Amino acid sequence: MPTEVTDATFTEEVLTADRPVLLKFTADWCPPCRQLVPVLKEIATERSGHLKVAELDVDHNPATAAAYGVLSVPTLMLFRAGEPVTSMVGARTKRRLLQEIDAV
Repeated sequence: MPTEVTDATFTEEVLTADRPVLLKFTADWCPPCRQLVPVLKEIATERSGHLKVAELDVDHNPATAAAYGVLSVPTLMLFRAGEPVTSMVGARTKRRLLQEIDAV
C-alpha cells in the first residue's frame, strides 16, 4: 500500500528514506491517477524491500508539488538518496512503469 505523504512529512518519508522512493503526485479528481492505484499497490507489495511507494495529493500539499515543478497529474517521480532521478507524466502499465524504474 502506498504511503501517504504531505508537505509536512515529505522530508522524512521521501528525502531521508532508506531506499529509493517512487512518489506519485496525485489528485482526487484525476481519472488516470485512479488507474494507477492497483498498479502501484502491486509494485509496493512486490518490491517492498527495495522500493518505497508513496503518494502526495497536490491539492492538499501544493508546496512540494510546486518545489518540484509538477504541472500535471499523475506525475511519478523516482527519488534516490534524496534526489529526483527520473520523472514520468501520465498513467502507465505495470510492465512499462517497472521498465522505466529499472532503467535508472
